[in-house]
Amino acid sequence: MKEILEELERRRSEARAGGGGRRIDAQHAKGKLTARERLDLLLDEGSFEEFDMFVEHRAVDFGMAEQKISGDGVVTGWGTINGRLVFVFSKDFTVFGGSLSNAHARKIVKVQEQALKVGAPIIGLFDAGGARIQEGVDGLAGYADIFLQNTLASGVIPQISVIMGPCAGGDVYSPAITDFIFMVKDTSYMYVTGPDVVRTVTHEEVTHEELGGYRVHALKSGVADGAFENDLEALTQVRRLVDFLPLSNREKPPARECHDSPERNEPSLDTLIPANPNKPYDMKELILKVVDEADFFEISPDYAKNIICGFARIEGATVGVVANQPQVLAGVLDIDSSRKAARFVRFCDAFDIPLVTLVDVPGFMPGTKQEQGGLIRHGAKLLFAYAEATVPKVTLITRKAYGGAYDVMSSKHIRGDVNYAWPSAEIAVMGSKGAVEIIFRNQTQEELVEREAEYKARFANPFVAASRGYIDDVISPHSTRRRIARALRNLRGKVLTNPWKKHDNIPL
Repeated sequence: MKEILEELERRRSEARAGGGGRRIDAQHAKGKLTARERLDLLLDEGSFEEFDMFVEHRAVDFGMAEQKISGDGVVTGWGTINGRLVFVFSKDFTVFGGSLSNAHARKIVKVQEQALKVGAPIIGLFDAGGARIQEGVDGLAGYADIFLQNTLASGVIPQISVIMGPCAGGDVYSPAITDFIFMVKDTSYMYVTGPDVVRTVTHEEVTHEELGGYRVHALKSGVADGAFENDLEALTQVRRLVDFLPLSNREKPPARECHDSPERNEPSLDTLIPANPNKPYDMKELILKVVDEADFFEISPDYAKNIICGFARIEGATVGVVANQPQVLAGVLDIDSSRKAARFVRFCDAFDIPLVTLVDVPGFMPGTKQEQGGLIRHGAKLLFAYAEATVPKVTLITRKAYGGAYDVMSSKHIRGDVNYAWPSAEIAVMGSKGAVEIIFRNQTQEELVEREAEYKARFANPFVAASRGYIDDVISPHSTRRRIARALRNLRGKVLTNPWKKHDNIPL
């Protein structure tokens, strides 16, 4: 028996060594951790239980029969984050460059299926060079098997992808289906076709970073939901995100003991809105002063900055926050911000996370670029997301709520549950200057000035909407935290269902 146990330990040590010391050193030289080191940081100490440590590929072509390493380029299993169950896979670049074989894919599918069965999040750490070319169609079949599981798990369990090195070809589509994608600055990149293929097909000279680095996806394309300085920060922040999320759609979001009184007033909010209606202010200040202990996890902070999305807690319970940001493009809704917010709202609705919406929006972005880019269809995504959401929805209008953008931002008309406004709120079809120039287009400039004052007195306040019942109450800014907390408490037992359907047809 002793010899058998020694053989077991030898095999385990061999598998844990991955591609060997030289390749591990090369990984460290690039500023990257190994697959197992990453899992050690992500999971609670001593909690990791590994699956399929001894799996090997079965390929025989191109000399592969003589090249076999236990684990086959991916470490899979389960563990805990702050005591809560998660399933994980971590691609090992030191073994065949992390490339995907059919055996490698089956390991990932196994943890995907187990996560779905048990009802727990799955986190994938990506650092790989794509499909293993020597396997041909078997590798492609493996990708498709993974994509199918991603799709079946969508809306059932949270799926998080962390790009920690190369992620190319078929590898990119698994993260693309998941709920959140994070990147590591300067060491990770994602693209469907690499620089060599681009050069051949389009004759463009482009680097890995220019084609698919974090500056492309976290700032421009919106594919990534954030980028972090290094592996350690990325994994620490993923742990933080998981703390906000339910394990599955069968559970309520986690609640944490709260030491921040829900009755707390914030006198500084009474002076947050500038006297000049065209002067911006920082909506994040409002968010941080309203949520528990100023703890806010922002999603896509560097993309479509004119809208803010993220997770926070109120009375210890997770909420999703969506807010227009007057500091960027006056908080206007455009293509990118509509897509960003719509995706976030749908995630929150799928996992029963209440929505708090803070509104200061002058309308939709005008211009040929936006119209030609499909603003109508993209803006409708956000409208659709809010309208179909059945979770508790609390909305606060702080200043401008103009035109169709007022309707879209979780208004009473699309089933907002509790809708508040500050006394500074202006709810109208458009700003007073533009409105009178249309209504009274034939009048003199002096008459227009007089009409503008008249229009402001009539509509540049929340009381017309309140008189119609579209606003439930006009509240004092300093009481915002208390009123939102009370509204959410009142809505905990909310039950609302949509008409039966196989699935909806969101305007993609």
